[in-house]
Amino acid sequence: MAKKILITEKPSVAMEFAKVLKISGERKDGYLESENWIVTWCVGHLVTMSYPEAYDEKLKFWRLDTLPFMPKEYKYEVIANVQKQYNVIKNLLSREDVDTIYVATDSGREGEYIFRLVENQIGIKKQNRKRVWIDSQTEEEIKRGINEAKDLSEYDSLSDSAYLRAKEDYLIGINFSRLLSIIYGKRAAKELEEDRISIAVGRVMTCVLGMIVSREREIRNFVKTPYYKIIGEFGDKKSLIKAEWKVNEKSIMFDSPKLYNESGFKKEQDAKQFIVSLKNKKAVVTEVKKSKIKENAPLLFNLAEIQNECTKRFKIKPDETLEIIQELYEKKLVTYPRTDARVLSTAIAKVISKNLNGIAKGYKEEEVQGYIKKMAEEKYKTDLTKTKYVNDSKITDHYAIIPTGQGYENFDKLSDLKKQVYKVITKRFLSIFYPPAEFNKVSAKINIENEEFNVSGKVCIKQGYLEVLKDNSVKENKEEVSLDILNALKKGQEINVLNFEIKTSETNPPSRYNSGSIILAMENAGKLIEEEELREQIKGAGIGTSATRAEIIKKLERIQYIAINTKTQIITPTKKGEIIYDVVNSSMPDMLNPKLTASWEKGLDMVAKKEIKADTFMEKLENYINSKVNKLVVKW
Repeated sequence: MAKKILITEKPSVAMEFAKVLKISGERKDGYLESENWIVTWCVGHLVTMSYPEAYDEKLKFWRLDTLPFMPKEYKYEVIANVQKQYNVIKNLLSREDVDTIYVATDSGREGEYIFRLVENQIGIKKQNRKRVWIDSQTEEEIKRGINEAKDLSEYDSLSDSAYLRAKEDYLIGINFSRLLSIIYGKRAAKELEEDRISIAVGRVMTCVLGMIVSREREIRNFVKTPYYKIIGEFGDKKSLIKAEWKVNEKSIMFDSPKLYNESGFKKEQDAKQFIVSLKNKKAVVTEVKKSKIKENAPLLFNLAEIQNECTKRFKIKPDETLEIIQELYEKKLVTYPRTDARVLSTAIAKVISKNLNGIAKGYKEEEVQGYIKKMAEEKYKTDLTKTKYVNDSKITDHYAIIPTGQGYENFDKLSDLKKQVYKVITKRFLSIFYPPAEFNKVSAKINIENEEFNVSGKVCIKQGYLEVLKDNSVKENKEEVSLDILNALKKGQEINVLNFEIKTSETNPPSRYNSGSIILAMENAGKLIEEEELREQIKGAGIGTSATRAEIIKKLERIQYIAINTKTQIITPTKKGEIIYDVVNSSMPDMLNPKLTASWEKGLDMVAKKEIKADTFMEKLENYINSKVNKLVVKW
């Protein structure tokens, strides 16, 4: 009887598939088998690209006359410590009774690459090859993935993109690491007081190093500049209003060189003189604006956002966060972690009550049960289809990370930290069903002979979703008293001037990256954007991918180009990292440019979407490497 073989990325995942396929009995050496099915697994990557010396022994030595190195046909080899499992898969795929392959490696570019490498190395392609693409490891999702598996050829463009990504990293790493080491290695070693060093260059890694070093030098060279604001005190002692002066077109200070910015003077003496000009003059309220502001819950987590959140909350590195969420995924508790999307698909939104019901029945955490209970009592809507949380156009491979509402049989065995991370994901998910937070805001303008003083107050009147995300909610509003006072103001009313004071402010340097914020900056092409909604608007041309960013940071730390404070997760460059940065900056500065690195990533995405051909991408890459190598060799 003909058999079907299913190949996963990890043994633990294979066991879940085996349960769904009802494969019982003894586990064999590297696989499980039933009457109709064989389930086997990779252990991550089984095959890798060969080093240059595999092409020619002479290439073992780093010499200028062997550069650029760009093989016409690439060589691959089995990784030595996983040779045994590779042989298991090879033997299984060679069996005559196997007629269909189900590829169930992780549903993403890297998972695709893992299988394709194995298949190509073995050299056997069965006629029937199916791709299982799933968003979680729940039983129903695994069944759906198998039943709806598409022909593997439909993922050929994703495979092309995966191969190109590997070739790009390989060619840039080998050619430029060798080239810069030969030309600048001795000088760099001398600065570090070492005998010799090799200069490691990477398409993404070098760019991220550039971001970190540039930020550090910006902070180091920053000179604080003081400036002086004017605060007016109005009303009476019982109903005191403090308002800040701000220049306007009718002001005598409009376009004055004495101003540092629209509300500050360069010199304290000038601010004092301006105050003298305002004394003994009447103040009039010229504007009172009252408004209600509604604020919706933030979008759901993608990998970058949850990595940043966990760094802030738990002071853990992005790779640790990914490991935790990967385990939660494998234990069926959350959906696929390596996602860039922060929204749900329409199809998932239509059945989201399953997730909510599962959480209500299975997740015994008291605080979360309180939120679920309130949702039921208040009859909050669960139809998300016309909200900002559902958008098919913003989903590529996978939707946002959410709890499945399943897998609770595995929950008690989790460590406290993993339980806390799960709770963070669950609370973010529940918050989108809660009503918006509501605020009362009053702003007013007070005029003294065309000089405007501005004041505003805001108070939360309905917590809404902030009840769930109370860690991020506004603290007890200290402006509540002044809000009552502002509410009493009337346009045109004359108001007492009590006093003017000068408030000294100063410019501040930018903040250092931490291991979470650098991930966000990578996602946004080198920009550390604090404003969440703005991050969403410009997203789409990031540095690296959700699957690789944490590993890049880990590698930079491992090769001692950066240091990460274990308590704060603050990142600083090492002396070595700064020296390498200077070498790259003086020789090929575009490697440090986030826009260039993001454009390469965009090109890979375009290959995956069939918007450009793989050959076109490869030609541009080879031309780039050729021109850079030749230019540097001639210059040297």
